[in-house]
Amino acid sequence: MKKIVKGIGIGVGAVVLVVAGYVGYLFASYHRVPDDQPLKVDQAAAVETLKPGQTYRAMTYNIGYGSYPPSYSFFMDGGKFSRAYSAAAVRRSLAGVVKTTQQVAPDVAFYQEVDRDGDRSRHVNEVALLAKGQPNSDLVFAQNYDSAYLFFPVTQPIGAAKSGLVTTSRAKISAARRYQLPVDTDYNKLMDLDRAFSMSTVPVANGKSLILVNVHLSAFTPNQAVQQAQFAKLFKYIAAAYADGNYVMVGGDYNHRVIKNAPAVFHTSTKPQTWTHPFPVAQLPAGFYQPTQGLAAAAVPSARGLDKPWSPKTSFKTLIDGFILSPNIEAKQVQVIDTGFKYSDHNPVELRFTLK
Repeated sequence: MKKIVKGIGIGVGAVVLVVAGYVGYLFASYHRVPDDQPLKVDQAAAVETLKPGQTYRAMTYNIGYGSYPPSYSFFMDGGKFSRAYSAAAVRRSLAGVVKTTQQVAPDVAFYQEVDRDGDRSRHVNEVALLAKGQPNSDLVFAQNYDSAYLFFPVTQPIGAAKSGLVTTSRAKISAARRYQLPVDTDYNKLMDLDRAFSMSTVPVANGKSLILVNVHLSAFTPNQAVQQAQFAKLFKYIAAAYADGNYVMVGGDYNHRVIKNAPAVFHTSTKPQTWTHPFPVAQLPAGFYQPTQGLAAAAVPSARGLDKPWSPKTSFKTLIDGFILSPNIEAKQVQVIDTGFKYSDHNPVELRFTLK
């Protein structure tokens, strides 16, 4: 009996040591990417500048690191899985993203949740696939985070990932920078990791510049103060860019609903989740606006819940992706492209616009 008790004690002690060692590893390896960093521009654009008065197309698309086909559910939303089904499945999803991009034919595009390398995306370089699909565009990759190996869920750990934001432009991008966003400082930081936005400068023929701001705000943080701090920094920077005489366009996933009556439009619960609070429109810098005309009437969602496989009738759906424009940009039309969530848990949003 003593031997049995001793054996159990040794086993429990070993487990405690392993868990303690892993927790220590997480905190020791945790790091923040420095703020205000220059970004490399992969140059392939044939057009030197954009022109005022001409109608252009923009697209924003959270590609869900190529891992969310319609049959997929995600453990953080109460679903089953943590990793993509396979590398082949990721490549199929990226092929669909590229096909959709080519159909929309955007002059500028914003992508979120793009993995350069990751266990969750089966080590497929998604940045390279997006670049290959747009051979006549400049491309900027801004790393959102570089996570340690996350050993949860235990049955299939989500692992490590180097992921970020990709911005492309058919006109030359002359410079780009990455700016850090506030995140949780308690243990939640291990789940939310880094958050950032990038600002890419595209020259305009009248001597001004179009500043393309790509952003993906926190989804699962329970701390609304963190979300508000992220908006505050984003709004501060875009206001300053406009004050400098530029055109400013933000494209991204805000993890806040961009139409007030989304629950009624999509027949879903009015109780906000951590990623469905109303977008703080009243806090936008003076003159800035979100183009939302026709979105409620069309009733095409830009994001679905991942608690279960996609079902048009029963899945949670909302609209959390879109654009923010400075007063000197005119929105001609905005629409959500209905892909049936074939390639991601998001649908892309298309904007037609003119630089005044």
